[in-house]
Amino acid sequence: MSELSNTKRVVTEKLSGTIESDKKDQPRSSRVKIWAIIGGLVLALQLYVWIRWVSGPYFERVPSGPTDPPMYMKVFLTSNAILMWVILPITIWFFIIRPWLRERRITLDGILLVSMGLMFFQDPMLNYFNTWCTYNTWLFNLGAWTPYVPGWLSPDSPGRQVSEPILTNAPGYAAGVLMLTIFGCWVMRKMKTRWPNMSNLRLIAAMFGIAFVFDFVMEALFLLPFGLYTYPGAIRELSFAAGTYHQWPVYEGILWGGVQTALCCLRYFTDDRGRTVVERGLDHVRGGFARQQFTRFLAIFGAVSACFFLIYNVPIQWFAMHADPWPEDHMKRSYFIGGICGEGTDVPCPDPILPMPTDRSGFINSDGKLVLPDGAQLPTTVPIEVSK
Repeated sequence: MSELSNTKRVVTEKLSGTIESDKKDQPRSSRVKIWAIIGGLVLALQLYVWIRWVSGPYFERVPSGPTDPPMYMKVFLTSNAILMWVILPITIWFFIIRPWLRERRITLDGILLVSMGLMFFQDPMLNYFNTWCTYNTWLFNLGAWTPYVPGWLSPDSPGRQVSEPILTNAPGYAAGVLMLTIFGCWVMRKMKTRWPNMSNLRLIAAMFGIAFVFDFVMEALFLLPFGLYTYPGAIRELSFAAGTYHQWPVYEGILWGGVQTALCCLRYFTDDRGRTVVERGLDHVRGGFARQQFTRFLAIFGAVSACFFLIYNVPIQWFAMHADPWPEDHMKRSYFIGGICGEGTDVPCPDPILPMPTDRSGFINSDGKLVLPDGAQLPTTVPIEVSK
């Protein structure tokens, strides 16, 4: 009788432990679902915007204008685009196709590759309120999808806007950012091996410092001088090579260094099954392998998108709204302007002494006169009602 009682007690304790374990896992299950919902909403928005762009009037090349880029720019930009298109199929093979053919599995790096490629959608968002960054229009482009982003304010018109060099940026975000993230994780493992007692906080801080320095080398010493893009509205007191077309704002390194660090942490800090923090509870997602993996993709994509949006695109708007006048060294090069302002137009380039135009407002032209949108009139003054 005593043995039967003990057996019942053991079974009861095991069942109780299982129930408690399920209760603990429930929040984790909710976590992956929440991140998947975020990823799904972002993906739906991107598809909506891209479809409108491809089917609308802004799907048009922005010409480079009368200024021809110097040969060293053309050689670098062409070589860079070729390199990105060589790396992209290699990464697709190693991180998506080969693992699937061998083991019928989807790797974390394969999902990150697709997620970072889709992250390219956010690239022009730094100009959301004010145009302060431009791309070299000598590169192949088909305009940009920015006018269809909900709430977009910077003025655009077909063939006259900040373009996106899709043949460079699409593979650059997918393969380029993934390779940088893999390299960053390798550095983090080396640091942890060298200093095993290093706390996670110090490890993250060290990675951020490395990412900042790397961004300075990559952008300030290569991508900007060789003309891939520019920051003409950068705050000069906070910029390296201030006053030149290739000025590099220090806060660019801080913010993008933060994004790169976050992406490295997302990939580095995984559990014993190789799952990221946003995948916890994936086993509790019902619907079979396909639904689980799609949920996993959406969750990781949501986290990747959040890294870029929250760490970079949200805070960068403050700096964009406090931009300095565009340098002459930039304005004399038509391939950096995209026909949005300067010579050949009646629109002066952005300057803090001028009202900041939007896609719904008029603007002050080069003669200092207010130009209203077609068919618009100045608002009338309504007399104040005097109480008797």
